[in-house]
Amino acid sequence: MLHSQLRSFHAVATEGGFTAASKAINVGQPTISTQIKALEDMYEVTLFHRRGHKVQLSDCGQALFRVSQRILKLEEEARDLLNNYGGILTGNLKVGAVGPYHANEMLARFNAYHPGIKLSVSLGNSVEMVDSLLNYSVDVAVLAHTEENPALYTRSFSRHPVVVFVNLSHPFAGQTSIRLEELQGQRFIQREIGSTTRLAFEEALKQSGITVDTVMEIGSREAVWLAVEKGIGIGVVSEIEFNPHPNLKTLEISNAEIYTTAHVTCLDDRKESKIIKIFFEIAETLKQNHMR
Repeated sequence: MLHSQLRSFHAVATEGGFTAASKAINVGQPTISTQIKALEDMYEVTLFHRRGHKVQLSDCGQALFRVSQRILKLEEEARDLLNNYGGILTGNLKVGAVGPYHANEMLARFNAYHPGIKLSVSLGNSVEMVDSLLNYSVDVAVLAHTEENPALYTRSFSRHPVVVFVNLSHPFAGQTSIRLEELQGQRFIQREIGSTTRLAFEEALKQSGITVDTVMEIGSREAVWLAVEKGIGIGVVSEIEFNPHPNLKTLEISNAEIYTTAHVTCLDDRKESKIIKIFFEIAETLKQNHMR
């Protein structure tokens, strides 16, 4: 009985309401309401604060939701293990990535070897992707930045230099490289806080005692490119993420080694999951072509 109650609770928490939960798991709304009330009455707790047709998790509900995420994910892994034991791999793998550039090769190779597994990909910066791992929204993530966290299992995959890029009308456009000190006081378009490229670039500036004028902060690399193309300022990007553009030019930073490193990451307690383990194995076979 507890399992069905938890399943109903998890659906309501995920969907944000009883009606949506009923549709999501194909269980009648009165049954879901009864199961949630039974849980609350049995343990004398409040799991949801009702707000009209919407619900909000209580503190107890938030804690239980973290547990139900793990339980249902383990149930999914058990089902996949039984389905795949000795046979063709099937199932789902949710991949998070800081950008398609880092993950595309791994995804293509994985799909070629295991077409029976459905892949879904979500994009965000490294901070957002770590949060997605911790709340079980993604199974594995390709990150450009990691921090020591005992809950995570991480393996490096590739390393890429950070480059500056300018509009062709900019005075620097006649150069092929640039020294950090030339950037003193220059107008810059920066990615949002949490961007690994921004972190690496700002750390190099700090170590060299150089300050730039950040005139705009934008939450996507595409928007940064557009702003630089308009001549608003200078941008920085990991070399692998730069798409050639007729109005933009990249410049190597000649007197500083600034890199971003891609990492493949999952929750430590999920690294033995068969599908996740295969993803890591594929990344490892591709690694030698990317580390430099």
